Amino acid sequence: MRGVVFDGTRAQVVDDLEIREPGPGEVLVAIAAAGLCHSDLSVVDGTIPFPSPVVLGHEGAGIVEAVGPGVGHVAPGDHVCLSTLANCGTCADCDRGRPTMCRRAIGRPGRPFSRGGTPVFQFAANSAFAERTVVKAVQAVRIPADIPFASAALIGCAVLTGVGAVLNRAGTGRGETVVVIGAGGIGLNVVQGARIAGASAIVAVDANPAKEAMARRFGATDFLTSAGAVRDVLPTGADHVFECVGSPALVRQAIDLLDRRGQAVLLGMTPPTAEAAFLPASLFLDKSVLGCRYGSSRPQHDIALYAELYRRGELLLDELVTETYPVEDFAKAADDAHHGRVARGVLTF
Repeated sequence: MRGVVFDGTRAQVVDDLEIREPGPGEVLVAIAAAGLCHSDLSVVDGTIPFPSPVVLGHEGAGIVEAVGPGVGHVAPGDHVCLSTLANCGTCADCDRGRPTMCRRAIGRPGRPFSRGGTPVFQFAANSAFAERTVVKAVQAVRIPADIPFASAALIGCAVLTGVGAVLNRAGTGRGETVVVIGAGGIGLNVVQGARIAGASAIVAVDANPAKEAMARRFGATDFLTSAGAVRDVLPTGADHVFECVGSPALVRQAIDLLDRRGQAVLLGMTPPTAEAAFLPASLFLDKSVLGCRYGSSRPQHDIALYAELYRRGELLLDELVTETYPVEDFAKAADDAHHGRVARGVLTF
């Protein structure tokens, strides 16, 4: 079968992938669409260290083909959105409703794929850039069949991360003020998360002025090409600042833009050894810096919620899909994403 494999040097589309059958507590899914996220590109450029060879992709949707023993919540023929969170469901963190903190879901890549008899790793417990993938049952969330696959795929990462960061991690309240640094796929979902939360001001910041129209469509009340102008809009600073780029310099700016009791939420992926500097004294007025993994989400709950918000017209998904590409055009999709030509490109099978 076809898939996108990174061999440690380059990523390419291959047609000789094999995948094993689902075991106990697993689901085999035929992928229909998969969003191309910058995290996939970060594996290729080394920002995210990952063993190779590996099948890329982690933001997908498709149809259940088979289930292993013990799986009852989905069945063959169901439409599902895939989560990257292969949490165990039984540890103390899972039991407390914090599946993103499950230690068994972090840094334990499996190898359900093979090429010519050689095992191939699975990225983010998902590998959606393949015609079929095997995931843990907890990762497959049933969705209504009337949601287009290209739109549904984006729920599994960009939406869970961006909207979840606003609603779950920051707990943004009605009437509060928000600054979003970076108006890419994650940033746009932070913007619409802030709109859904009822923020009174949502300032999107991106160096690319061409992103203004999309940011305003998703709910931005203001658009700036430099974070240095934020104080002209919010003189006392913001209640919440979300850094969605992964730049140490922008982390410092996010902290400097906070109002009293404000929160800086870090979403952008920096290299593992990158360091950010800030003035500790700048936090004394009850300000805080928050990390956020995967929108602090509960995928089985949140994906179903976001699917319903989409059906009600409150959550934008179709608008996120700038362009779709057959999987064979992965190189073009990656180049478009790298140069910021798309909000989200989606590979189709």
